[in-house]
Amino acid sequence: MLIQSHTVDLATPTGTMRTYIHRPANDKKVPAILFYSEIFQQTGPIERAAAYMAGQGYAVIVPEVFHELNPIGTVLGYDDAGREKGNADKEAKDAQSYDTDNRALVEYLEQQDWYNGNVGAMGYCIGGHLAFRAALQPEVKATACFYATDLHKQVIPNQPGQHSMERIKEVQGELMMVWGKQDTHIPGEGRALLYKQFNEAEVNFTWHEFNGQHGFMRDGDPRYDPELVAIGYQMSIQMFSRTLSK
Repeated sequence: MLIQSHTVDLATPTGTMRTYIHRPANDKKVPAILFYSEIFQQTGPIERAAAYMAGQGYAVIVPEVFHELNPIGTVLGYDDAGREKGNADKEAKDAQSYDTDNRALVEYLEQQDWYNGNVGAMGYCIGGHLAFRAALQPEVKATACFYATDLHKQVIPNQPGQHSMERIKEVQGELMMVWGKQDTHIPGEGRALLYKQFNEAEVNFTWHEFNGQHGFMRDGDPRYDPELVAIGYQMSIQMFSRTLSK
């Protein structure tokens, strides 16, 4: 399937949010996926991942997650300087700002004649956490979270009662949580804590742990695992096909 790509600049309470749209190159109505990047924003690997999902018949929406902290169009490097800046941004942005970002994205979709009314979310690393945060929006029907960093601990600033896991019972759609057993960012005890919280909340979720390291979905990274990437895409597409085609 051929795709088309363009950008839109959306107004949010914390400033203009550059947003990248990748969708099928036709006029058919399609479901959408809110796709959340790592701390580096829309890098080459993230753009290629979004394009791949768009090629499966989805409008894939990639926001600049730290838009209020950087000039529009900022892409951080996969190097020490990029990691330092990205982690500083992560620790500076208030969690509630992600909620208003997500609201702006959903409202944008509702105005598009190519959108069929069904939306999911997906993300890698901090983007996995932000995809979970997007699942708090009542319109989001299914969410694929890959190695969601900081979901198990307090790093992202938030107001009392606003940590993502404190709001898990607000999730109405299906969740798919994917982890790497060799991921040092989310150790076994962190995953065990989250699994317990997911079960106690009685949300609709599946849980998948693979022998992989943090970042196994990112092409070009030494930790990249093509076999796990294929499995991850397959599971995501199966879930979105089942939940977003209704």
